[in-house]
Amino acid sequence: MTTLDWVVLLGTTLAIVAFGLWKSRGARTAEEYLRGAREMPWPTIGLSVMATQASAITFLSVPGQAYEDGMRFVQFYFGLPLAMVLISAVFVPIYYRLNVVTAYEYLETRFDLKTRLLGAFLFLVQRGLAAGITLYAPAIILSAILGWPLEPTIVGMGVLVILYTVGGGSKAVSQTQKQQMVVMMGGMVVAALVILWRLPENVSLAKATDVAGALGRMNTVSFGFDVQDRYNFWSGITGGFFLALSYFGTDQSQVGRYLTGRSITQSRLGLLFNGVLKIPMQFLILFVGVLVFVFYQFNTPPLLFNDTLRTRVQATPQATELAAVEARWEQVQTEKRAEVERFLAAREAGDEAAVASAKAGMQLASKQAAEVRKDAKAVVKRALPDAETKDSDYIFLTFVKRWLPSGLFGLLVAVILAAAMSSIASELNALGATMTMDFYKRVLRPDASDKHVLLASKGFTVFWGLVAIGFASFASLLDNLIQAVNILGSLFYGTVLGLFLVAFFVKRVRGHAVFAAAVLSQSTVLALFFLSDIGYLWFNVIGCALVVALGFVLQALTPREPEALEATGVTS
Repeated sequence: MTTLDWVVLLGTTLAIVAFGLWKSRGARTAEEYLRGAREMPWPTIGLSVMATQASAITFLSVPGQAYEDGMRFVQFYFGLPLAMVLISAVFVPIYYRLNVVTAYEYLETRFDLKTRLLGAFLFLVQRGLAAGITLYAPAIILSAILGWPLEPTIVGMGVLVILYTVGGGSKAVSQTQKQQMVVMMGGMVVAALVILWRLPENVSLAKATDVAGALGRMNTVSFGFDVQDRYNFWSGITGGFFLALSYFGTDQSQVGRYLTGRSITQSRLGLLFNGVLKIPMQFLILFVGVLVFVFYQFNTPPLLFNDTLRTRVQATPQATELAAVEARWEQVQTEKRAEVERFLAAREAGDEAAVASAKAGMQLASKQAAEVRKDAKAVVKRALPDAETKDSDYIFLTFVKRWLPSGLFGLLVAVILAAAMSSIASELNALGATMTMDFYKRVLRPDASDKHVLLASKGFTVFWGLVAIGFASFASLLDNLIQAVNILGSLFYGTVLGLFLVAFFVKRVRGHAVFAAAVLSQSTVLALFFLSDIGYLWFNVIGCALVVALGFVLQALTPREPEALEATGVTS
């Protein structure tokens, strides 16, 4: 990194953090620390909700996902706008009416304490592990850029985020996320413009899209139904809907964001704002990855995007073998460039036969390149048996590091670190709040003073930060970070959502029945994950449906329970 890159990176990051801490100064009570005194307007809520979900993984992993697999990941978000409407109509008014700090307080009001604790526990497990993956992503960046060892980088990043979160509380998180979101999206737009500028003069945006489409990267929507296919219209509109409904409706890292609103209307507008802009935002980030793919049709990409692996292999007896693979790689890239140029010339001339021939040549060359990459990874495995050869999370970072001009490189690193801080801070704040309100204050110290609760919240935030640091050490074993986070969520969100849907809509089902249904549902989902090939988005549907169906059945087999405290929601 140049001096200008460092100035842009540090200046942007420090300015955002300082602004957030200044705006949140004076939070002396647990209420202000956990809920920001409920004074946020809808634009801040909307940007905070988006920033919480848009972690560093989004900007690090999603372009790599598009580079290797095309645009079809955008279908994952197709159910999100529908979820925002339902949450705004049903969930938000109930949370406000009950004046809850965490979403799981409502489960005790509707059912009983054990159901509340089960919901909170499932959130803590899922979000606590996800926070580790979220922390690992920016640690990769600093490690790769600065040449620092990865483990100390993880620890250093984790400690900084813990200090930032504990110091500012919920209000600081929301205030900083507003600026972070602007930096994130501005940076991605700049990245797209730079890539287009770097393409050959005769390659316009339309021609770049043609090349991407010919090589299978513009596969935005697929209507084919296949439960083993992770990304198609049907999995997105159903599984994605249930995942979004659970994440935004029951996950405290999101519920805590919109419960800072000064009114129900402000919270609703913030959520609907997210529903309108989320798909275009993800489309842009994916399209940046596709543009990187097109760029590398005219410029030779690295054989291994994780350059550290190449350096390590060169110090082993397999160095000569890797050099031979690299020579083949250069030859294949030359052939592929020629086919791409022939394809564009045929398109320009309107010669359909020549277009078809060149397209087939491009696809064959692309397949050959994939085989060479596979051979290179096999060499790495022989040289370094314990090394992780999956390198899609390094694709965008490698491009940024090599091809962006000074200053813009620092801006893109600032984008990824801003995303990291915003998402991790929200997660740790939510984990601390849930541990404090649902377990510590409710079960262990119900008579605790406000000052004691405030200190406990900060202490539990530190605890979960340390858990995230520990789990981040294992994140390198995962194939793709963005998929890992969504898989982890899908394993738990369906069950939690089922609890809330029964609570909102099915009055006849009571605490004992729904608790047993949730335990059976969660066990079934975990068994299916390990024993079947079902696409992970469907676990959101399966988990939720099992809780509802088993709740009905078990309630019919259970003696009538005393009426729970009413006050809750929609009934049937």
